[in-house]
Amino acid sequence: MSIIGRPSPQWSGSAAHNGEIVSLSSAALKGKWYVLYFYPLDFTFVCPTEIVAFDAAYDSFKAAGAEVIGCSVDSVHTHLAYMRTPREQAGVGELKHPLLSDLSKSIAAAFDVIHPDGDKALRATFVIDPDGVVQSATINNLSIGRNIDETLRTVKAGQFTRTHGDVCPANWEDGDKGMSATLDGVKGVIGH
Repeated sequence: MSIIGRPSPQWSGSAAHNGEIVSLSSAALKGKWYVLYFYPLDFTFVCPTEIVAFDAAYDSFKAAGAEVIGCSVDSVHTHLAYMRTPREQAGVGELKHPLLSDLSKSIAAAFDVIHPDGDKALRATFVIDPDGVVQSATINNLSIGRNIDETLRTVKAGQFTRTHGDVCPANWEDGDKGMSATLDGVKGVIGH
């Protein structure tokens, strides 16, 4: 069963952030938009490209009022080592956003993103609104990296609909008009 439109699973755990171990939880994020993205493992291949891409877009997510949290089944100490490994040595280097540890796989299981082999998470991205409701979920297999710009666009689309009440048609971009959820709204978009 999909969790879209439903309350996000509650979670808490330790994360690596700014060279330290910190506590994070869904409860502490209540009232905020946030992106929780799962990736398979530290020190692998597609994962660092995504983590670094999320970090490169971090200021844009913050400007949109959204937090970003990465999560894998690695220990928080492995996350710290990954962040201490320079990018030119295939680490992720210093990051602006935290990496959450899910060593027990309980968070990935709650979001139903455990890979079929059972030892890691799939590439999954969840956009969660200030009420703790899941507004978007995308899940890719291990070999398919995600599009960070699309995640940011999805956050902004969710914020737009929450603020304006209109819906966002296909290919909506920040700054575009929405449309009313009516047949007249459809005609106004595709009837040109």
